[in-house]
Amino acid sequence: MPTPDGAEIVFRGERLDRLEGHPVGRICLVGSDGTGLRTITDGPNDDSEPRWSPDGGRLTFRSDRERKGRHRLYVLDRGAIGEAEALGAFLGSVEWHRWSPDGSRILVGVAGDAAEQADALGSGTLGGEREAPPWVPDVESSDLGEAERRSIWLVETATGDVRQVSPADRNVWEADWCGLDSIVAVVSDGAGEDAWYGAGVSVFDVGSGGERPIASSHVQLGWVAGSPSGERVAMIEAVCSDRVVVCGDLRVVDVATSEITSVDLGDVDASLARWLDDDRLLVFGRRGLDSVVLEVGIDRRSVHERWVTSGSVGELYHPSGGGLGDGFVVLTSSHARPPSIVVVEDDGTERDVAAPRHAGHDVLLAAVGARSPMRWRAPDGLEIEGLLTTPPGKGPFPLVLSVHGGPIGTSDDRFPRVLDALLLTRGFAILQPNPRGSAGRGQDFADRVVGDMGGADVGDVLAGVDAAVDAGHADPDRLVLTGGSYGGFMAAWIPTLDRRFKASVAVSPVTDWWSERFDSSLGAWVGDFLGGQPHDVPGEYTDRSPVLGVENVTTPVLLTAGRHDRATPVGQAVEYYRALRERGVPTEVVVYPQEGHGVTDLPALLDLATRTVAWFERFLPGDDGER
Repeated sequence: MPTPDGAEIVFRGERLDRLEGHPVGRICLVGSDGTGLRTITDGPNDDSEPRWSPDGGRLTFRSDRERKGRHRLYVLDRGAIGEAEALGAFLGSVEWHRWSPDGSRILVGVAGDAAEQADALGSGTLGGEREAPPWVPDVESSDLGEAERRSIWLVETATGDVRQVSPADRNVWEADWCGLDSIVAVVSDGAGEDAWYGAGVSVFDVGSGGERPIASSHVQLGWVAGSPSGERVAMIEAVCSDRVVVCGDLRVVDVATSEITSVDLGDVDASLARWLDDDRLLVFGRRGLDSVVLEVGIDRRSVHERWVTSGSVGELYHPSGGGLGDGFVVLTSSHARPPSIVVVEDDGTERDVAAPRHAGHDVLLAAVGARSPMRWRAPDGLEIEGLLTTPPGKGPFPLVLSVHGGPIGTSDDRFPRVLDALLLTRGFAILQPNPRGSAGRGQDFADRVVGDMGGADVGDVLAGVDAAVDAGHADPDRLVLTGGSYGGFMAAWIPTLDRRFKASVAVSPVTDWWSERFDSSLGAWVGDFLGGQPHDVPGEYTDRSPVLGVENVTTPVLLTAGRHDRATPVGQAVEYYRALRERGVPTEVVVYPQEGHGVTDLPALLDLATRTVAWFERFLPGDDGER
C-alpha cells in the first residue's frame, strides 16, 4: 500500500527464523524508488494488514502480539521512534480495518472467538490459542452461536472511543466505507461459514446503524468497495466455492436507487476492484492463465487494459496492489521470479522496488527446467488449459497430475512451493490443469462444475494427461496423482474411474458426500453444488462419493488430514483409508495434529512433501537410477 504522497510503500513481509511453525509477518517499508527497505515492527507473533491514514501521518496494522491468534489493532506515527500503541478494545479478534476518507474514524471488522476461518485460509476458528488444561474439551453448541458472529465497529481516532455499528443479529463478512456517513457490507443472518453463500449487500448508516439492502444474488457477492463520495458501490458477483476466492463479473450499484450496472470487461474475470476516484476503478482480474489489470471508467463505460502478465498477482487468487501516481503497485511472482513488489508505470514498464533474494530462491529456480501453458480438447470438445512444469533435462518424465482446490479456483504461474520444488528435483514433471469450474474463463465456464462435481471435469484433466503423453512430456507408465481439498476429492475419486495412475496422494479430501453434508462447516454449499439436499437427490450423494466406489480402486492412496479441519473433517480421510484397507489396497492415512485445512506449518509441511514423494516413488516402475 503506497503512502498518500506516493513516497513510500508499506507491505507485510514474512520471516522464518527456524524450520518450525509458520513464517511470522512483519510490517516493512520501502521507498517507491526501491531504496530504504526496512522492517518497522518486530512482533512478537504476527503483524499484518498495514494501512495509512489519509494524510499519511499514521500507520495502523493488526497484530496478535499480546495473545497468539487473537489480533488487535495498533497504530504507529510515521517517522516517529517508539512502540506501536493498541487502539480500542473489541469483543473478539480484529480481522480487517479501513480508515474513513477524512481520517476521523477507523472501520474495524471483528470476529467472535468461535468464528470460523475460511477453508481456503486453513479452516479452524479465530479465537486464538487456548490457555486451558489439556483435558478441557472442545465444545460446539447452538447456545454459543453469538460467539461465531462477525461485526463491524468504529474507532474515533481523536479519542479512541469504540462502538459497534452492525446489529447484534447480523453477521458482517466484509465491509468498506461508502462516503463519510455510510458503510457498505456483505451481510447474512447466519454466522456459520456456509451462511456466506447466501449473503447479500447492505448499506449501514454510521450514525443510527440502520441497514438498507442494495443487492442480492443467486450466486455469491464479494469484495465490496464504496466510492469516495458514497454514491456508488463496486462488487464482484461470481459462483464461488471458497469465501475468499471471488472471481467473476464486475457490478456497480447506484446507492440511492439500488440500480445495478453490469460492467463488460470482455474476457476478463474480475477478482478485485478499487476506486481511483468517483468515476474510475482499478480492476484486477484473470484472463485464462494470465493476470490482468484494467482501468474502468464508469460514466464513459470505458475499459483500458493497463497491464497483463503470465505470472501471478497477489496470493490465493486475491490480488494485492493499488494505485501509485499514474501507475500502480502489485505483488507478483512466477516460476522464474520470486515474490516481488513491483511498480508498474503508466506505460506498462515494470520496476522492482522490493525483491528480497536468498540462496533458497536459487535452489528453487534451479529445480525448474521449463514451465509452459498447455491447451487441449476435453472429450466433449471444450478447450481446456493448464500449466506444465518440467525439470531440467529431456522427457518423457514421470508425471504428477496436480488438481487444484475449489472447484472454483485456478492454477497459475507462481513461484514453486515446497512440494512442487521437491518433485522437480526428483525428476517429476507436473501438470496443473484448469478444468471446467476454474476461474478466469467466464461464469458459464465456472458454472459447468455446479451439479456435476467429479463428472465432466474428470474427462478434462485426464485428457490433459493424454495430451502430455502424446507430446512426449510424460511417460504413460509413470503417472501419479495428487490434489488438496476439491483436488483431494479428485485424487480419491479418479482412482475409482481410471486405473492408469500408479499412486495417489489426497490432501484434505472429501470422500463421502453424505457425511460431508452435515459434518462439514460447508454443508449448505455441498447441497448447492450437488444439486440438492440428500433427501432430494440421494443418488448424487451416493454416486459421487469415492468411498462408495472403492471396489474399483487398485491405485495405492495416501490420505492426509488436519486435526482442526472443519471444512473436510478428519473422518473423510479415515473413511476412505479403512475402506481401501479392507480391500487390500495399499493405503495410509496421516493426521497432522496442529493443522487445519491443508498443511502450512513447518516441519509438518516438509513431512507432507517428503511422504508424498516417497509414496510416489515406492509404486513407480524402476527407472534405472535416473532420479
